[in-house]
Amino acid sequence: MFTRLTSLPGRDLLSLAELTREEFNGLLDSALEIKEAFKRGHRPPVLAGKTLAMIFEKQSLRTRSTFDIAMYQMGGHSILLSQNYIGWGVRETIKDVAHNLERWVEGVMARTYGHATLTELAEHADVPVINGLSDLFHPCQLLADYLTIKEVFGTLEGLKITFVGDGNNVCNTHIEAAAHAKTELAIACPEGFEPDAKVLAQARACGASVTIMRDPRAAVRGADVLYTDVWISMGQEEEAERRRLAFAGYTITPEWFSDLSPQGIFMHDLPAHYGEECVEEAVYHQRSRVFEQAENRLHAQKAVLYQLLGG
Repeated sequence: MFTRLTSLPGRDLLSLAELTREEFNGLLDSALEIKEAFKRGHRPPVLAGKTLAMIFEKQSLRTRSTFDIAMYQMGGHSILLSQNYIGWGVRETIKDVAHNLERWVEGVMARTYGHATLTELAEHADVPVINGLSDLFHPCQLLADYLTIKEVFGTLEGLKITFVGDGNNVCNTHIEAAAHAKTELAIACPEGFEPDAKVLAQARACGASVTIMRDPRAAVRGADVLYTDVWISMGQEEEAERRRLAFAGYTITPEWFSDLSPQGIFMHDLPAHYGEECVEEAVYHQRSRVFEQAENRLHAQKAVLYQLLGG
């Protein structure tokens, strides 16, 4: 059996701000414990008899695959639902969907456009609701990312992380993670593309060290982690050309890596739009940890599922 975090069973996970610092670090430790056990062949069916409903309004490779595989490998089961199947907000209300699902499953993971959809689902469902991505936050991604960083450096506290790109859901969640991990976060973005002001203010009030910069190369100097994400998120396709113009000069190439700390690494949560936020050579560079991040989605989500659905 694995170490249980007694404060988490039955809880929702909509953003990292909902966690205490101890719970955030406890989830990372839990992910590492579960990962190491599974690598050794120790695979107890800790979620036997439990079912996770997975709801998707957006496309998904990593989130859908890793939650599905995580449930299977821990002895549980998942059921895939899409907006085409359930039609919430059209065919029936989110409230009604929540009250149906809570009677069939032990947890719900949802990937939505509006974050309010998740909060309404969580309000009415009497089972844990997990944010698989919303327009505001992407907590499971950042748990996997910080697990990766911890594996590389052995610690989080005091590291300098630079995020280059749009102040999107991933950037917002980096800000929340910085408050827990005690990292120094620099965000390089053009004017008008800053992260959510409320998220930033709340994280700073909790002690997060976050600096907004306009010069991406200056932001990268001395960084232990250089992180980027797409400029055009799902649902923003009509803004594509305006965004490409605004982010001119923000395309990361391997030449940027010479500005990192001696052990500095490059990260991207994928999918990558090569020629925009980075070039393909950056993702496949020896300093890249992009595919370790992707692998760690599986292990981080096992920890989330075990801690929230277990018991």
